[in-house]
Amino acid sequence: MDKVVVITGGGAGIGRTYGHRFAAEGATIVVADLDAAAGQRVVAELEHKGSRALSYPMDVTDAGAAERMAAAAVDAFGGVDILINNAAIHLDHAQLPFTKDALPQWRAVLDVNVMGALTCSVACREALTARGGGCIINQSSMAAYSGGNAYSVSKLALNALTVGLAGELAPHGIRVNGIAPGLVDSEAAVEWMNDPVREGIKDALIGGQLVKRLGTMEDLANTVLFLCSEEASFVTGQTILVDGGYTKKAF
Repeated sequence: MDKVVVITGGGAGIGRTYGHRFAAEGATIVVADLDAAAGQRVVAELEHKGSRALSYPMDVTDAGAAERMAAAAVDAFGGVDILINNAAIHLDHAQLPFTKDALPQWRAVLDVNVMGALTCSVACREALTARGGGCIINQSSMAAYSGGNAYSVSKLALNALTVGLAGELAPHGIRVNGIAPGLVDSEAAVEWMNDPVREGIKDALIGGQLVKRLGTMEDLANTVLFLCSEEASFVTGQTILVDGGYTKKAF
């Protein structure tokens, strides 16, 4: 895969897994992460395996930083073929009440999880178009289909953004899809499940799935790789649930 892949939040967890998986397929990786040290660590890992990679520290809500990141990818590697909008504020950080005092935190969640994806998509649009098109993947969640906290609201909004961007960018040859993970073995999810106040939550969630196992970050990477491949050239505007069938009740 001779592609340049930008991954926001690529310094750890699922984003790091995406970077390693795409690099294993021959792609060049741009790790765009607020944590500069984490981004550099991932780049070192990829380079150690013989892959080309670049770390770009940035806040996804900063339009200027997003534009500079896209320009850096073009300068270093000639363009951008795939953008994975993975950066997000997760889980307990987004279990916020509907109160006046919580409004700043709600704005922060929505800014990162929704506006961050839009900001980076706008910033990479020209680079993607210049390469004759490409792919954008928005990292949603099964939480979009249940609940009403800041995290789930942001992910539901991101699903709608995926549809809107797909229509806007289709004339430029850019496909836009989303992936909505269920329970997987990411560091953040494992820490959440292992909190003593949630004793039994892992078994309960897996019990509600059709596939009776914990999902893996590789399960997600497999789906994203497919969505960015020629085999998915007729797929756009979709958000694919990768949740072992847990969200079947939503249909």
